[in-house]
Amino acid sequence: MRKNPLYQVSEIALVYKSKIDIRDRPKVRSSRDAYNIFINNWSDQIELLEEFKVLMLNRRGRVLGIYCASKGGHTGTIVDAKLIFTAALKCRANSVILCHNHPSAESTPSRADIALTKKLKQAGEVLDIMVLDHLIITPHSYYSFGDEGII
Repeated sequence: MRKNPLYQVSEIALVYKSKIDIRDRPKVRSSRDAYNIFINNWSDQIELLEEFKVLMLNRRGRVLGIYCASKGGHTGTIVDAKLIFTAALKCRANSVILCHNHPSAESTPSRADIALTKKLKQAGEVLDIMVLDHLIITPHSYYSFGDEGII
């Protein structure tokens, strides 16, 4: 049978490959655990440019992976919620921990940080993916929305 090119469409495949056994992956029990994982997997540009990353977790709090959602400039970065949750769905994450750095080394959240956190938490609720925390990190400290009762 000859296929009509007008009706051919792209095939979509969902792929998540992990080379690390689930028992060997770190488990996140606190914001300090999350900070230690993020800081050890952050680039050496932490004081140069702002990045936004997401820690993907399974039902038991084991790390499935880290997704780099965006890289920006010295004073900010743009985050696309659709891309974050596409990555979370792709690896079958039950929950996520958001994280971005402030190159200024000031970990206090801005109004934009708070608004983004609320937006992403609401998006996660629709998809049944819990946003457990949002960390703002510097090389020597961090701010946890969860620890501060904001999330």
